[in-house]
Amino acid sequence: MPAATLSAMGDYFQTIVDLDAGADEAAPLADRAVGWLVAEGIVLAERTGCVLGEPLGHPPGLNWHRAVAEEDTDWKPSDGLAVEVGRTVFDGGQGEPEAVTCPRCAATTSLVTDGWEPIDEIWRPFGGAMDEWQRTGSAQVACPACAEPVPLPEWRWADDYFAFAHLGFTFWNWPEFTPDFQSRFSRALGGHRTRLVWGKL
Repeated sequence: MPAATLSAMGDYFQTIVDLDAGADEAAPLADRAVGWLVAEGIVLAERTGCVLGEPLGHPPGLNWHRAVAEEDTDWKPSDGLAVEVGRTVFDGGQGEPEAVTCPRCAATTSLVTDGWEPIDEIWRPFGGAMDEWQRTGSAQVACPACAEPVPLPEWRWADDYFAFAHLGFTFWNWPEFTPDFQSRFSRALGGHRTRLVWGKL
């Protein structure tokens, strides 16, 4: 995601999703990660009306630049951090993913036509699985290529458009995060796997 894209008009977000946090540990992990961000000076402990779609969030701290590349520090983040605890389908906002890849056979299946129209017969089982996962926390989709059933959170979406998890940290209108910051964030979560979902509203 180039910085020039992020700085264009509109409200952009980057969500760091904890892929390993269980339902019972999401809240204490959220507190732990926010505590680390506050200690680093990346966000402030106080919560204000600085995020979209939520009443309160954590504003950028004096050391927000520790999360972004040096060449991006001339663009100060204009909004803050919202923490989402609970079973959530994290997505990239506008648009739809182009394709999805099976972790069993590595086959990539297109989800749209050449004219970017959704392919309904491919989307339908994924849409049903998403509804089921939101209700129950468990859902599978059979791979169109190898026919193996695959748990919904294990599928890999083009541009990491979706992530299915119990904990996410959404930063609104920040410059692009560095890989080093993402690695340090993962360590703050106890070494959990994370995925960066970014998009625009």
